[in-house]
Amino acid sequence: MSQHDLNIANQTAPNTRSDINNALQALGSNNSGSSAPSTTYANMHWYDTSSNILKQRSEANDAWISIGYFDQSTNAFKVLDDTQVVNTSGTQKGLLGDQSQSAWTAGTSTTESLFSPSKLKSWGDTFGDNLIDINGFSNDNYMELNGLLVQWTRVTFTAQENNPFSVSFPRSFSDVYVVHVSMELNVGSNMDGNLYIRSYTNSAVSCQFHHTNANNYGTGKCHIIALGEP
Repeated sequence: MSQHDLNIANQTAPNTRSDINNALQALGSNNSGSSAPSTTYANMHWYDTSSNILKQRSEANDAWISIGYFDQSTNAFKVLDDTQVVNTSGTQKGLLGDQSQSAWTAGTSTTESLFSPSKLKSWGDTFGDNLIDINGFSNDNYMELNGLLVQWTRVTFTAQENNPFSVSFPRSFSDVYVVHVSMELNVGSNMDGNLYIRSYTNSAVSCQFHHTNANNYGTGKCHIIALGEP
């Protein structure tokens, strides 16, 4: 570990030789030390022994740019988190680091990044909960997958005989293939019945509840999912 101002002053021959050797040792060790060199130059290297990070001075000679981490216990070079991947023009093409969970859920960011199995599970759990628990249609209630349009919702209905209800899809299909409904009742154990589809079109589905206890009304939740062509 050595640092030097890299300036060989006028002095006696032995001192000059010693000064040159010190400067070369500083260059050979990447100016390593626990604090930055007191004299800096544009684009010079400094290995920060306090953090094990190799740094380079900016061209304006006004800041240190971190290059990477050197793990001295395993003798390995490691890329720093949130390192941008760029092309030869400096335009960002990816990110070696995290992106927010909202970015994954929205699915609109075009920045490529590392994605661990743990983060995939976390995103899937959150997205799955949102998919099931959304009340009412919104632009978040449909997606296109390989040329197919999938739409879903959960609505509350009155569990009453002869009380059909209709739900419009957020987007009309050009051709609807499959519509599926299921339900959960918010009433006592003596309430029973079935929910069925009366009809559906490319823009809506009509459902109706049928039960055996005609005098015991309550409410239920109807889960709808539909698949077709956009």
